[in-house]
Amino acid sequence: MSAAPAAPQAVRPRRVVTDRRGGRSRSPYESFNLGGHVGDDPADVAANRERLARELAVDPAALVWMEQVHGTGVAVVHGPVEGPLPATDALVTRTPGLVLCVLVADCVPVLLADSRAGVVAAVHAGREGVRQGVVPAALAAMAELGARAADVTALLGPAVCGACYEVPRAMQVEVARVAPAAAVRTREGAPGLDLRAGLAELLRGAGVGQVVHDPRCTAEDRFLFSHRRDGVTGRQAGVTWLG
Repeated sequence: MSAAPAAPQAVRPRRVVTDRRGGRSRSPYESFNLGGHVGDDPADVAANRERLARELAVDPAALVWMEQVHGTGVAVVHGPVEGPLPATDALVTRTPGLVLCVLVADCVPVLLADSRAGVVAAVHAGREGVRQGVVPAALAAMAELGARAADVTALLGPAVCGACYEVPRAMQVEVARVAPAAAVRTREGAPGLDLRAGLAELLRGAGVGQVVHDPRCTAEDRFLFSHRRDGVTGRQAGVTWLG
């Protein structure tokens, strides 16, 4: 079997994680809310998304969004998409200029890239996504486009930390069956989940060559949206593209 062609030299994977500053949305979504499904004024969300495109120096039509459902749906995209892709929790592409976007407010934005094959992915990994296997599903879709696990680098973006994420013991056990490292104790000594630790374990077990953590906790950092902390709130984004 011949090796997948390398990505053009001028094209390289890029990754950005937004926070809640500098947008147009008003309380309780202030201010750079990028989520169109949380009750915010659609005009404000559209203005924030246009600002994101300007900051990335891309056409707003190049931004690809998902209708995230805490499942394992993976969409491979080859060009601009109108509206959010339904029932999708992972996006994969090897098309330069397409910006893959994952929205989060406590779940883990997982940004994957194989610079040799020129393949990137954006994954929404919450508790159910980890349990059901959304990251392995994304890696499999990347492999179909020529990516190799050993060449993949992963960024695990800001998410609620294990010290803050208390869950019922039965729920912890369900996730730990898939990702044992996710089972932790919270700051108060209750059963908790550290989803980034669990995901790092899964990625390394799949042969991924490099896993990098953004250590920020969404529940602790007021510059980040957190549903667990605030209830009704906005969403920041993890984005990746070949540019």
